[in-house]
Amino acid sequence: MFGRKKRSTSRIETLIAAGTRIEGNLFVSGGVHLEGTVVGNVTAEQGAPAVLSIASKGLVEGCVDVPRVIVHGEVRGDIRAQDRVELGPTAKVSGDLSYGVIEMAAGAVIQGRLVSLAGTTASGA
Repeated sequence: MFGRKKRSTSRIETLIAAGTRIEGNLFVSGGVHLEGTVVGNVTAEQGAPAVLSIASKGLVEGCVDVPRVIVHGEVRGDIRAQDRVELGPTAKVSGDLSYGVIEMAAGAVIQGRLVSLAGTTASGA
């Protein structure tokens, strides 16, 4: 219902703090909270229940391929969230967004295409 927040079933295991800059690809298998910057792609390990949460000052300059993505900051690249993507009111995405389910707050900005993955099945899993 309205006003009711859903909690992630995956807990945050890794924090990339504000002021931290990672240059290179990041491979995740659990929950990651990003307050800093990643210059490179963020990819979940195959079959992992990974969650990427990007804080309001967090930035990814690259593609994101993680089952569940929560954005309050900025992504400069494509996002593929097979399960769910949540865009907060301060979210900015410059790239195409492929999603299983999408939740978008007023104020979020997408400069790219929205592509629904609903009805698609993962092959080889």
